[in-house]
Amino acid sequence: MSRRRRSGAAVVVAGRHLDALSSTVKSIENLGGRAAAIPADVTVAEDVATLVRATTDRFGGLHVAVNNAGLVGPPAPVADLPIDAWNTVVGTNLTGVWLSLKYEVAHMRDNGSGTIVNVASNIGVHGRRPGLAAYAASKAAVSVLSRAAARDHIADNVRINAVSPGATDTELSLRPGESVADRDTRIRGTVPAGRVADTSEIATAILWLASDEARYVVGTDLVIDGGTTA
Repeated sequence: MSRRRRSGAAVVVAGRHLDALSSTVKSIENLGGRAAAIPADVTVAEDVATLVRATTDRFGGLHVAVNNAGLVGPPAPVADLPIDAWNTVVGTNLTGVWLSLKYEVAHMRDNGSGTIVNVASNIGVHGRRPGLAAYAASKAAVSVLSRAAARDHIADNVRINAVSPGATDTELSLRPGESVADRDTRIRGTVPAGRVADTSEIATAILWLASDEARYVVGTDLVIDGGTTA
């Protein structure tokens, strides 16, 4: 039995694509957990406000929130980056996290306490890659936003931190047309740990930051990248 299952949390998953959300809910339920899917676009304030209300209506409260909005966007040098691409990446990665914080913190403050973990990236504050200026800028901003929000709201008993993962075993770690085997070969040459992270390793770090074991951890940005930016 995984630690995530033993934690006993009811989980709400949210995003733009209901099929993917439903698959995640099914996986949680198959492990004996409780979960619900709520379609929402985090760039739309009304969607985020409705998401928080629906979560509290369904499960009676919102005690932990994980904000994991992220788009890489088309790679391009800064001078060649389309304006629409910039706006889309920044709108999702940064504004989406800010809107989520806005409504999550307001609920938690009104109800006594809560903890939030935002997902930034090791591409941003900690490192850069050619052609990924929009992604790097938006994720760097998530790191700074998380720390600023942590200072703003710890007196409200709302504790906020961030994680900055590196290459992880998801579709985002694959270059266009690249196989998993090719990716793993490339990663062995660029990541000191010699591999991508398993998603469970990122989840475990987030769970710790959200737990009472980390109750004195406020405004940190925990890098999880196998030594890439060490």
